Amino acid sequence: MVNVTANEMNRQEKPINMSPFAIARRKFLRNKLAMVSSFFLLSVIIISVLAPYITTQDITKVNISQMSLEPGGEHVLGTDKSGRDVFTRLLYGGRISLLVGVTCTFLVILFGTIVGSIAGFYGGFVDGLLMRFTDFVLNFPFLVFVIVLNTILFGIVNGLWVLIGVISLLSWGGVARIVRSKILAEKENEYILAAISIGCKPSKVIMKHLLPNVLSTIIVQATVTFATLIVAESALGFLGFGVPQSIPSWGNMLSASQEADVLRDKPWIWMPPAIILTITILSINFIGEGLKDAFNPKSNR
Repeated sequence: MVNVTANEMNRQEKPINMSPFAIARRKFLRNKLAMVSSFFLLSVIIISVLAPYITTQDITKVNISQMSLEPGGEHVLGTDKSGRDVFTRLLYGGRISLLVGVTCTFLVILFGTIVGSIAGFYGGFVDGLLMRFTDFVLNFPFLVFVIVLNTILFGIVNGLWVLIGVISLLSWGGVARIVRSKILAEKENEYILAAISIGCKPSKVIMKHLLPNVLSTIIVQATVTFATLIVAESALGFLGFGVPQSIPSWGNMLSASQEADVLRDKPWIWMPPAIILTITILSINFIGEGLKDAFNPKSNR
């Protein structure tokens, strides 16, 4: 009797008549690590957006009398070498770093999906031309290009949007290759050949039939790209070629650790952005792993 009851319970737990996305959502919600990571990332985003309501400290004002104060009292996380509140800059820095990550990810996924879809669907000369252009983009010296453009356009265009544009234009190649490979495999299915044979426009075949079936791959790739681009922004800020120093970001805050006395004797200046950046990147990666397992029909994790 116990065995029968257990078998019936197992049958009830199986996803019967559920769409692939419903099954993926159910598997993702059962992934504890991915859910905790999602909660943390959402919390960071909300706190960063509400920064003006959480703190009233000035993020740019230099206060010589309060330089390098240790945490405590009015300054929860202390002050930096310019007398600016570290906690306030941490919150506002999250807004900039996440803005760069989200915007660049959207543009990278958009460009990569368009190029990969067209190349994979048409094949032949179009595929060869677009893939050679993609190879050129992938081989372009990223750091050199960012430095040159920032130097040329400094004072002419907002440095933040220059950075977003450069990162986006140089980072979509990998996404294009992944989307192309998925489109090449998917377009050989009978329902695609049937849609083409009845005269469906290429744009309709791509938008209505091909992309929905590779959407799971694009979503997973977006999470990986998001984490990578936040690291790229922070690395450029650390080197001094990212977001302008007048705009707080996690990368700019980390650049203070290049000074030996700060790194050795004043950890409150660089450790908060380092810790929050590390945990945020780990959270995004865990979310990406959770999505990959959720969309994989062979995964039981």
